[in-house]
Amino acid sequence: MRLSIDVTVWRGTIAESRHRFQAAVATPDGALVAGTDDAQVVTTFRSAAKPFQLLPLVERGHADRFGFDDETLAVMTASHSGSRYHVDLVARSLQRIGLTDRDLACGFHEPLDPDSMARIRLHPEDRSPLYNNCSGKHVGMLALALAEGWPTRGYEQAGHPVQQLMRRTVAEACGLAPESLAVAIDGCSVSVFGVPLAAMARAYARFVTASTGGGGRDRSLARIREAMRAWPRATGGAGRLSTELMERTGGRLVAKGGAEGLECAGLPERRLGIALKCEDGQARGLGPAMLALLDHLGFFADDGGTRVADLRRPVIRNHTGLEVGALTAEARVLEEAR
Repeated sequence: MRLSIDVTVWRGTIAESRHRFQAAVATPDGALVAGTDDAQVVTTFRSAAKPFQLLPLVERGHADRFGFDDETLAVMTASHSGSRYHVDLVARSLQRIGLTDRDLACGFHEPLDPDSMARIRLHPEDRSPLYNNCSGKHVGMLALALAEGWPTRGYEQAGHPVQQLMRRTVAEACGLAPESLAVAIDGCSVSVFGVPLAAMARAYARFVTASTGGGGRDRSLARIREAMRAWPRATGGAGRLSTELMERTGGRLVAKGGAEGLECAGLPERRLGIALKCEDGQARGLGPAMLALLDHLGFFADDGGTRVADLRRPVIRNHTGLEVGALTAEARVLEEAR
């Protein structure tokens, strides 16, 4: 099924701007069952790669060695909001491996959580890399370095064994050769990889179909997946699209977003993976676009998607709180699958 997906930003009845999306829907073996014209476009995997970056820590038995529970694994996949809950969870995991926030290479950025943001503005001396939305991922990387006997210093650099292993693991999840992945530097200073959108979708299809009774890799992927489903608030936070999708669908899908307008999801019941990318990098249209795509896949056939209705048409408010517009998505079928 060939699709076009666009999101319109309305101010009153005026179409103020539009966002064009590319999408891929794939099976675990890489068959593309639906997508837009540029479903093979190469773009950065950003934070949507985090479940696969966590994989070596679990697969090699190190998560068990350190006694990390599923809530901790969930925050290691997170792009979290920097709430007190997230900061404390990451701090405890650092303490468990005998390190401190001074060992984190991700840097500080202002939290999305409003209470944390207010607290930081009142007490700027409390700024810490713990608030970085990638701090959980970085603890996982530090734990991996410690367990493998690699130096923790410089763990974020592309030549370090941790980042080399990340590249191999992400490539394998996507069904690609490691040398085919372009490498750049992410916002948190670790490696980020250039991957075709369709290969991201394939990785998420593999992720959500991995069996708890399968081989070592399958069991490890399944454990990470179930941690995210059990602790969706740890993977993002209140109001975050990935968290809202997992909570409101009761775990019927697993979702993880990334910067620059990327959202990936896996549908266990359908054995499908989805990768969705806004061409201009804006994230504001991701909710309506994802829901429009899910509608075309028949995901909400049973209940009509009433629990996610407000995500289909996010409202726009002005500075006084007055509703002045909304975002709507249109997904059109250009050609049915043969």
